[in-house]
Amino acid sequence: MAHSSHSPSASLPSVTFRNGVQVPNLGMGTWNVGENPALRAAEVQALRYGLDAGLKVIDTAEMYGDGRSESVVGEAIAGRRAEVYLVSKVLPSNASRAGVLEACRRSLGFLKTDYLDLYLLHWRSPVALEETVSAFEDLMQMGLIRGWGVSNFDVADMEALERVSPDALANQILYNLEERGTEFDLLARDAASGVVTMAYSPLGQAGALLRQPVLAEIASRHETSLGPATPAQIALAWVLRQKNMLAIPKAASVAHQKLNIAALQIVLTPQDLAALDRAFLPPRRKQSLSVI
Repeated sequence: MAHSSHSPSASLPSVTFRNGVQVPNLGMGTWNVGENPALRAAEVQALRYGLDAGLKVIDTAEMYGDGRSESVVGEAIAGRRAEVYLVSKVLPSNASRAGVLEACRRSLGFLKTDYLDLYLLHWRSPVALEETVSAFEDLMQMGLIRGWGVSNFDVADMEALERVSPDALANQILYNLEERGTEFDLLARDAASGVVTMAYSPLGQAGALLRQPVLAEIASRHETSLGPATPAQIALAWVLRQKNMLAIPKAASVAHQKLNIAALQIVLTPQDLAALDRAFLPPRRKQSLSVI
């Protein structure tokens, strides 16, 4: 059994943004959080547990439930804003100069804070990148955000962005064992240009990935401080092993959050990685960026 005795809240592996800010490479996503009022207390508790354990990054977006996700996050971080690296996203439909400012103020209202650590363009907009970036720079000068970046940008999009500004901190993309296309070009390109990759849906969608037999087989060879490893922990450990990678799985309960954090204890062996490469083939050519 591969076993690590280190406690999850000990010094966590980290990534460093180009502005010098360092955060743990495991964060907390909030897609679909806030959709069911009956789950709100558990969702708040899960986020607070993550902060207690040393996770800093909480990722949300104005699109998630039209502010309901941001509202849950706002409740979770009340009284402990300084512990959080807070990320939200602006919709492409709001990517004009005036729209960005209005959307950011609205998000700050839901989050009950006066600044974001990172503000992302959710995906490429018909609005010129020059205008959106200029709006982000205005927000920086106003102190409403401390950094900006993008989401769902492929190589050509990143090249276009860098012709406008070299200051993007992050590119948030779909990345998991089933969605490896970005390994062909985008991951290395972003790393080389100083852009951190944020991986959303690192455990796949709707559980199909986690039912793959190879994950259960590898899990049977590993253990964490919570007991035998799970297929989800193997899938997450696989994403977390990448350099320059910040994973943001959702955890809607404390129990789920504990499992995510314990995945940091798993070190996949060359045998494990080879088995995963056989089951989920690495890309051999350029693929269009997958987006959900």
